[in-house]
Amino acid sequence: MKKQSEIKNYIRSVCFCSNDIDIVRSEPSYRRTWIDKVVSQLEPVYLDLISRFNRLLKQRSHFWRSESFLKTQSTDIVESFDIQMSIISTRIFRRRRRALLKIKPYVEYWHNHLSKSQEQIDINYLSGIQNISPEEEEEEVISKKIADQLLNQRSIEALTGKCNFGPHRDDIEFLINNVSVRKYGSSGQQRTFILALKMAELDLLNKTLNIPPILILDDVLAELDLTRQNLLLNSVGKDSQCFISATHLDKFNQSFIGSSQMIHL
Repeated sequence: MKKQSEIKNYIRSVCFCSNDIDIVRSEPSYRRTWIDKVVSQLEPVYLDLISRFNRLLKQRSHFWRSESFLKTQSTDIVESFDIQMSIISTRIFRRRRRALLKIKPYVEYWHNHLSKSQEQIDINYLSGIQNISPEEEEEEVISKKIADQLLNQRSIEALTGKCNFGPHRDDIEFLINNVSVRKYGSSGQQRTFILALKMAELDLLNKTLNIPPILILDDVLAELDLTRQNLLLNSVGKDSQCFISATHLDKFNQSFIGSSQMIHL
């Protein structure tokens, strides 16, 4: 392997650590990073799309501040950026939305299983693309809408040097009974939701790739109450190899410890 990112072609894994609660409760960048990791494991080529987009974004921002633009005020180069960004942004958008549609049924299953309730959950992709329907999938149509919006915001972008529209500004909304989990969900609801997301990710990769991913749990029991701890421990390790790190063993029941291999570091 020439790149570290190429390991995703050989090893699929799902990692859950205590900081992952920020996916639900913190700013949009955490949710974008999460969905990008999911998509990249389903389609490793996606990493190249993200890398290309980030380079374009950096080059575009640099151009607005360059002497060549300040002297000539020519936007020919920006038009070239727009063409490339609209194409790459469309492919990122479609893959993110497709992954969310695939993972949602698994999240629903695990949320019901973990919460023992009949709450209705929903997951929405919040994109800045205007006038786009949930079912619209034609690449040319979406790309044209993105190109038009990049053109419309060009005058503001020339002043600020920042592109305020694109995949780097999108968000994902998690709902329980049509209420935002991030804004109004209790601590318990947020923890249950993130756990459901991670278990759903595991199922999605397993069903899609026909290869059980490795499950990595990094000291997550400290974030869960006893009921959720037992539900999690009873669910893991049945189809996937599972690695769990912990500083204390008292939170694990004896039957679970007896069926596990212990490594002390």
